[in-house]
Amino acid sequence: MKTMLQATAICLLFAGSALALTGERFPEIPLDKMTPAQRSVADAILSGPRKEIGPPFDTWLRSPELTDRLAKLGEYLFFKTSLDNRVREMVVLMSAQFWGSQYEWYAHAPMATKAGLDPATIAAIGAGRKPDNMKDDEAVAWEFTTQLRRDHGVDDAIYAKAVEKFGERGVVDLIALNGGYDLVSMTLNVARVSVPSDAQLPFKQAGR
Repeated sequence: MKTMLQATAICLLFAGSALALTGERFPEIPLDKMTPAQRSVADAILSGPRKEIGPPFDTWLRSPELTDRLAKLGEYLFFKTSLDNRVREMVVLMSAQFWGSQYEWYAHAPMATKAGLDPATIAAIGAGRKPDNMKDDEAVAWEFTTQLRRDHGVDDAIYAKAVEKFGERGVVDLIALNGGYDLVSMTLNVARVSVPSDAQLPFKQAGR
């Protein structure tokens, strides 16, 4: 099994690819110490597109059936979602900022840059501000996500814009992306998954 300091391009499809440190509260379980149910799920993950196990999966493995189901959701959100990768990564960063999840931010900020998200947009999200000069699809996703978190729903105007821009499937994918990465951020925070001490991050780790 990998060491927790190994990074790969597809290390984590939910949390992302980055240099990870073991969670303080839910340390990595060696393969030879797993229960049969845990090992079965771990083997499926290792043989799938992730190839490795890391945060948040090393925490979720305490509940093997849940891990199996969340792994499938993660694969969809990362590989098969109808949303552009740039929009996907913007929404993930909004989740990381909202929850103060430093590892989530550390993992996905480089992905957002690679996907073509403007560095100024990334910086604004990290500071909790509405970015200037967003592309049309980014502006719709930003407003939809902001309303969803703030108001626990979205108004008719932004719903109509989202359907026009992304289609009904895209709106459902956008909802799932928010919920999926909120769950990831919550898990990482509770597990206290850290980042290297010299990492430059825009906000303080939640719960610390």
